[in-house]
Amino acid sequence: MSNVLDELTWRGLVAQTTDVEALREALESGPITYYCGFDPTGPSLHHGHLVQLIVLRHLQLAGHNPIALVGGATGLIGDPRMSGERVLNSKETVAGWVERLQAQASRFLSFEGENAARMVNNLDWTGELSAIDFLRDIGKHFRLGTMLAKETVARRLASDEGVSFTEFSYQILQGMDFLELNRRHGCTLQTGGNDQWGNLLAGVELIRKSDKVAVHAMTTPLITKADGTKFGKTEGGAVWLAPDMMSPYAFYQYWINAADADVVGWVKTFTFRTREEIAEIEQSVAERPQAREAQKILAGDVTTMVHGERATAQAIAASSALFGRGELADLDPETIEAAVAELPSTEGGVGTSIIDVMISSGLVASKAAARRAVAEGGAYVNNIKVTADDAVLTADDLLDGRFAVLRRGKKTLAVVRVAQQ
Repeated sequence: MSNVLDELTWRGLVAQTTDVEALREALESGPITYYCGFDPTGPSLHHGHLVQLIVLRHLQLAGHNPIALVGGATGLIGDPRMSGERVLNSKETVAGWVERLQAQASRFLSFEGENAARMVNNLDWTGELSAIDFLRDIGKHFRLGTMLAKETVARRLASDEGVSFTEFSYQILQGMDFLELNRRHGCTLQTGGNDQWGNLLAGVELIRKSDKVAVHAMTTPLITKADGTKFGKTEGGAVWLAPDMMSPYAFYQYWINAADADVVGWVKTFTFRTREEIAEIEQSVAERPQAREAQKILAGDVTTMVHGERATAQAIAASSALFGRGELADLDPETIEAAVAELPSTEGGVGTSIIDVMISSGLVASKAAARRAVAEGGAYVNNIKVTADDAVLTADDLLDGRFAVLRRGKKTLAVVRVAQQ
């Protein structure tokens, strides 16, 4: 317990705290009960939530008592965004998302033992709360000046769209969550992203004013890339944790492609490797960057944490097989589909000329170039060398009856998709 705040700081997981010495003393004297909230504004958690889940896990491993809150109530409202008013989702949709997010968050915590985690839903204490009781018991402790000064609110008020009373009230609801968890479970620390600092302070102040109790707040910094581009940005949007929104293969690929300038910091933040192990990883990046050992450790650890060992093994096998270091036919259909999803593609089928699909997929520019690749031994179908320029696709070439992977040389890939009838 005594070193957990220092450990989180070393790993780049602390941006701001309320009285840091008081928080340190509380953590060292522990165990304390702490929480982080996750709003179901979509059907999956993403890379930003992953940072918070890792903080929850570090604190639990240090002996403290975690509460993961999935906001069935706050998810119906939505935290104000810089870009404009959120679309309000139906109660049924939000309830379904609550269940999905609870299942995802549960993977990161232990619900057994002396410091077993709790999973809670803030709809349990807001669903039956009357408007009069809300205004009398909670609203009276909030001052408009403070609420209006919140950066997101101030910016939205200055925009043409403004901000609705619904979203403006969000910070009161989040503050009430901290109050309820403090009263119900003795919770004295709330964690969250640094963009939530104002909301976290709303809870700290509400508890101080209503119950005369001192509690703590701690935020994580925005994770960035060394080149200044946004962390977590992909062609498909966010780095989702749900496998039906981002396949384990695509998830693994995001981390394996980390830049050398980012990878050591990300290993600190997103894995539970020891300081000694990370020192060795940092040395390998400096001395043998071409081996990409750090990227393999990062991708393997994070994918295993989110999706499990089997999915990680399949993702690693797919990465190797695509480039001729494994058997594509050994992969399950879902992994094959995920592995070829981003490749240039063309349609074909049994009897289609391999020369023709090499051209139509963009693998080569002309028949002459295709024939030259075959003659030089640099054309492959499913990692099997093409030896004749009149070769055609056969039924045996089709993976799961739907795909054939083309490769020119060592690294240039494309996929043939069987035209659907």
